[in-house]
Amino acid sequence: MHSQKSPNGVTQHLEVQALYEIAQLIGSALDLNKALAEILRILHDTLNMARATLVMPDEEQEKLTIVASYGLTEEEALRGVYRPDEGIIGAVFRNCYPFVVPDIKKEPLFLNRTGARKLLPKGEVSFIGVPVILLEKPVGVLTVDRLFGPEISFEEDIRFLTVVAMLIGQFLNLHEAIASKEKLLVEENTYLREELRTRYSHHNIIGQSKIMQEVFRYIEKVAPSRATTLLLGESGTGKELVARAIHQASPRQDKPFIKVNCAALPGNLLESELIGHEKGAFTGAGKTKIGRFELADSGTLFLDEIGELPLELQAKLLRVIQEKQFERLGGTRTINVDVRIIAATNRSLEQEVARKTFREDLFYRLNVVPIILPPLRERQEDVLLLIDHFLQESNEVNGRKVRFARAVMDFLAAYHWPGNVRELQNLVERLVIMADDEPVSVDGLPSYMKGEVAVGRDQAVTAAEQVLPPHTPAENKSARLEDIERQEVAAALKRHGWVRARAARELGITQRQIGYRIKKYKLQPPEYI
Repeated sequence: MHSQKSPNGVTQHLEVQALYEIAQLIGSALDLNKALAEILRILHDTLNMARATLVMPDEEQEKLTIVASYGLTEEEALRGVYRPDEGIIGAVFRNCYPFVVPDIKKEPLFLNRTGARKLLPKGEVSFIGVPVILLEKPVGVLTVDRLFGPEISFEEDIRFLTVVAMLIGQFLNLHEAIASKEKLLVEENTYLREELRTRYSHHNIIGQSKIMQEVFRYIEKVAPSRATTLLLGESGTGKELVARAIHQASPRQDKPFIKVNCAALPGNLLESELIGHEKGAFTGAGKTKIGRFELADSGTLFLDEIGELPLELQAKLLRVIQEKQFERLGGTRTINVDVRIIAATNRSLEQEVARKTFREDLFYRLNVVPIILPPLRERQEDVLLLIDHFLQESNEVNGRKVRFARAVMDFLAAYHWPGNVRELQNLVERLVIMADDEPVSVDGLPSYMKGEVAVGRDQAVTAAEQVLPPHTPAENKSARLEDIERQEVAAALKRHGWVRARAARELGITQRQIGYRIKKYKLQPPEYI
C-alpha cells in the first residue's frame, strides 16, 4: 500500500496485533486515562504512528482539548486547544468524517497548535484524523502523524484508525457506565450507612401503649404489600421512623430507603431532586444528576411533608407513581423504576384538596393505606419508657452517666409535649449535655415547661374530683385516689395470673410503671401473702 511499508500481509499482521493488544485493555476501562494513553502507545510502537492524540470536548462543549497523547510533552499537549469551528480537528468533529493532510507543510488548515512539529524528519509528514462516534454522535477525534514517501495511499490507515476509534468509543461508553454504576452504589451506600448509624428498625419504635400497639399492627399488615402508605400526624410523632420500620419489615428491606423532604427545597430544585437531570438541562447543570426515584429503584421512597409539594409538581409526581417511568430533566430516555411510595404529612390533605392546593387524584393515589400516628400527649404512658431510651442513647453518644431525679421523671410524665417525641428527645439530649455530676433536678428544666405542667396538673385534679363522692374532705381525696389505683392494679394482676406485662397492657401503662405501683402498694401474689 505505502511505498515504505512492509508487504501487505505483514502490515495486516501488525494491525491485527495492535487491535489484539488494544482489546486486552478492556479490563482497565475504569482507569480511562491510563487505557487511552496505552492505546496511543500501541499505535506508535506497533505501526509507527507518531504524535497520536485523542481530542475531546470540555464539559461546556465550547473547546476541544487533548485528553490523551503519545509523543507529546505535557506542555505541548496543554497547548492543544481548539474551537469546534476551527482547523482540521474541528472539521473532523463537526462533520463526523475522516480528514487526511498529505503534507502538513502545504495545508493552511493545519494549525500545529501544539508546536510539536518544529523539527520534522526529511520527507513528507502526513496527518490523519478520524472521528470517535458514540450513539451516532461525535465524542472526540483520534489523530496520528505518518511519515511517507512520494507514493501515498491512505485508505488502509483510515480503515484501521476508524476501527480503533470505534474501540475507543466503546471504552468511553463502558467507562461512563461503570462510573455511573459506581456513583449510584456510593450514593446508595451513603444512605445505607446513615440507616445503620441511626439504627432505625421496627424494634426501635418505643411504645407499649394501646394506641401504639395499634400502629404496630398496621405496620405488620402493610409492610409485606406494595401498597402506597400515607402517614398522618403532628410534627415530631415519628413518621420517618414508622416509614423505615415499614421498609425494613418488607421484602425490600435489603434495597435502598431514600428520603425526600418536600418542604426543604424550592419547586425548581425539588423536581430535579426527584427525577434528576441531564448535563446542560438548565443553567448550572454541569453534570448529570441521578434523581431520588432512580436511587430508590427496587426499594422505598419516603416523601416527607408531601403536603408542601407545589401544585405544578403534583401532576408529574402522579404520573411517575402511576406509570413507574419518567425522563430526567433535559433528557429523552425513558427510565423505568420499581419504587414503593410512603408519604407523610402533618396537614389535613382533605382540607388542602377542598382548597384546591392539593390534587384530589394524587391524594387518593397516596391514601391507599393511611396510618395515623398519635401525639405523645395521647400516649403519656410511653413517656417514661422513651425517656429511659433517649437517656441511655444520649449518655452513650456524649460519654456521660447522667441520671434524672425521680421528681424530674414525674414532672416530665405530666408534661403536655406539644413537640411530641422529637421535643422529648431534644430535651433529654440537652439535659445530658448541660448536666453537672449530680442527678438532674426540676430546677434544671426549661422554665416554659414548668408553667404548662402546672396547668396540666390542675386539669388532672379537676377530672379526678369528678369520680369522687361529693363533699369528700380535701385531706382524704389523695388517699381515696390511691385506694382506687391500688384496687385497679391488684385486680388486673389477678386477672392475668400476675403476669406483669399482660396486666400493664390492659391498664395502658408500662411494665416499669406497674412495677413501681406493685412496690408502692406492697402488692404480692397470693402464695406469698
